[in-house]
Amino acid sequence: MIAKKPATPHRRSRWLRIVFKILGVFVVLSLLMVVIYRFVPPPVTWTMIFDPHGITKDWMSLDEMDPDMARAAIAAEDSRFCSHHGFDAVAIAQAMRHNASGGRIRGGSTISQQTAKNVFLFQGGGFARKGLEAWFTLLIEAIWGKRRIMEVYLNVAETGIGTYGAQAGAIRYFRHGAQRLTRAEAGRLAAVLPLPKKREAIDPHGFTRRYGNSISARIGIVQRDGLDSCLK
Repeated sequence: MIAKKPATPHRRSRWLRIVFKILGVFVVLSLLMVVIYRFVPPPVTWTMIFDPHGITKDWMSLDEMDPDMARAAIAAEDSRFCSHHGFDAVAIAQAMRHNASGGRIRGGSTISQQTAKNVFLFQGGGFARKGLEAWFTLLIEAIWGKRRIMEVYLNVAETGIGTYGAQAGAIRYFRHGAQRLTRAEAGRLAAVLPLPKKREAIDPHGFTRRYGNSISARIGIVQRDGLDSCLK
């Protein structure tokens, strides 16, 4: 049996150089993408590419969109959006305690994390994807800022089967644009976000109806308490 030769210092050094080069290229490319998308709408995401139902989307700036849509997203997904720096330690701890007790799995991802995943990454992937998600979350928080993060989120988030963004979702469900959503409609659209392939915003039933009504009621709290102050 031939003994395997131990790696020499020279070979280890060469592999380390290769690894550092790959990391360097990744850092440069990721920074470049984040800077570009600070000003240019992301043309497509991996989720859209692999969607067998096609892509229906229509970009709308946050200035044009009814402000209650962003408030509904904050009420439904991330009440501390304007106060955290990408990660909500309180929500993560609450999710861990809830999941440890059994029942429906609950996530602790912020809108910033969801935006990073939706724009730059793919669904699933375990810890490796979570690590990349954290990296891109830090970048968009530093380079985009809260307003741009919310704008991108509300344009790339899946709002129905093959439907992406609040504008396309509003047209799909309510037959008018996201610039004139009522609070009830914004709440229903936000209620669809976690499970867009299983929930419908038009004539919703059961949990989706109750959840949408709850979000609609909290929109006023978001506005009153200034939880959307970073978007103004």
